[in-house]
Amino acid sequence: MTPEKLADLARLRRARDQMDREYASQLDVATLARTALMSPAPFSRQFRAAYGETPYGYLMTRRIERAKLLLRRGDLSVTDVCMAVGCTSLGSFSARFTQLVGETPTAYRAGDHAALATVPGCVAKQVTRPSRVPGAGSGVVSSGVSSRIKEAQPARSR
Repeated sequence: MTPEKLADLARLRRARDQMDREYASQLDVATLARTALMSPAPFSRQFRAAYGETPYGYLMTRRIERAKLLLRRGDLSVTDVCMAVGCTSLGSFSARFTQLVGETPTAYRAGDHAALATVPGCVAKQVTRPSRVPGAGSGVVSSGVSSRIKEAQPARSR
């Protein structure tokens, strides 16, 4: 890999790290491209080539991931969660949540998440991460996710 490619990847990583840290902020492609010291169109193309999804898609996945945690807690309304993760439209948030997770935010909030109570947070994050690949982490506690939760639980709590 050339030194230029490595430098580009480091700049892309800075923008991705900014999305991870500031997911609740109003981030747009132009702002992220400035962080990566690139213009918006090449930034978007290179980001997608490096990470497999667009900058906006990555940001929304982060927001939905955080929303799932807040909804599992159960003390915030869906609207409050929507605003807390940086989304400004409840309709768009609900549509994207349903697309990635497989159920509405309200249904997810009402669901039984007791299986995740004994799983360390870092593992729960991996098991419940929203995914665009069908069945690869759909957040719904289905047989695939349930088996991954059981694998992650300490042996004494099974």
